[in-house]
Amino acid sequence: MNTKLYVGNLPFETSEHALRTLFAQAGNIVSVTIPLDRMSNRPRGFAFVEMGSSEEARKAIQMFNGRDFEGRTMNVSEARPPEQRSAYGNTRNSFGRDRRGRGNDRRY
Repeated sequence: MNTKLYVGNLPFETSEHALRTLFAQAGNIVSVTIPLDRMSNRPRGFAFVEMGSSEEARKAIQMFNGRDFEGRTMNVSEARPPEQRSAYGNTRNSFGRDRRGRGNDRRY
């Protein structure tokens, strides 16, 4: 099991210190990351907590998944690796056409 946890449905005011204090009940904490929105520079309502071992990560999931934290029900699960993205982003629009207006069903 991965030692990095996804912690979702957090209040936007949640601090790194508050998460460290809470998750310390389950074991050693390696790191806490609260991603910020690029436009507003505010927290996005989720965090990543890396525990010291896979046993501590399992314990944290059992202890905190579905638990109320500052008025919200937390979702705690094993973090998934980030999706691979194109360096240029998605080049297709919602109609399946690329930026030049060409679709993938061109006939010659």
